[in-house]
Amino acid sequence: MRVSVLYTSIVHNFCVSFGVILGASLFSGIGAILTNKPPMKSMIDIAGSIKIWAMAIALGDTFSSYAVIEKGLFSGEFKSIAKQGIYVLTALVGANLGYSFIKLLERCGQLWNK
Repeated sequence: MRVSVLYTSIVHNFCVSFGVILGASLFSGIGAILTNKPPMKSMIDIAGSIKIWAMAIALGDTFSSYAVIEKGLFSGEFKSIAKQGIYVLTALVGANLGYSFIKLLERCGQLWNK
């Protein structure tokens, strides 16, 4: 069974942006523990502020994305524009789900402490 390049790129972009949010939040929480700060607040703050960077990292070289979009607009290759749109949307979904996962951890912590 052959897996398409589009599918693998979609899964890759999602997982990278999701992982960037989780990894940054985890290490931010560890740093907060080491500096005697509240870890969940630090994790939520960093997860919210790093979403755009997670998307940029997942997309790789963002200038190549702009070049593909420009080529699609001026050369009439609308298929490439659609692919880039899907890649951006997938990276956005991954980053937002990563943020939602961190918020879920915070909510679970609040429930367990009661």
